[in-house]
Amino acid sequence: MRQPIIVQTTCDQREILEKISSELVEFRLAACCQISGPMTSIYHWEGKIVHSQEWICSIKTVFDCLDQVSSEIKRMHSYEEPEILATQIVGGSESYLNWIKSEVSPEIDE
Repeated sequence: MRQPIIVQTTCDQREILEKISSELVEFRLAACCQISGPMTSIYHWEGKIVHSQEWICSIKTVFDCLDQVSSEIKRMHSYEEPEILATQIVGGSESYLNWIKSEVSPEIDE
């Protein structure tokens, strides 16, 4: 399905998100990636409450590519369990959403 979505991931190393973003765009798995931060994240991990500084990456892609995008994030990420959340886009500029669809065109191995 060529439905535009936003995939979100976070990391405590901006450079890792830059590498992930560059590869996703280069291989046309994403039309655009935006990295913001730093921000403070507070979460449970291995029985402790952790406070950490992280950056967030918003990846504009299409639903058809969610599995590939997730695999690439997991492959390149430094976290044992990286955040990977996909959000459906329910509205927006039609021309921008069409741009996302036109820019995402991975070669899928079948």
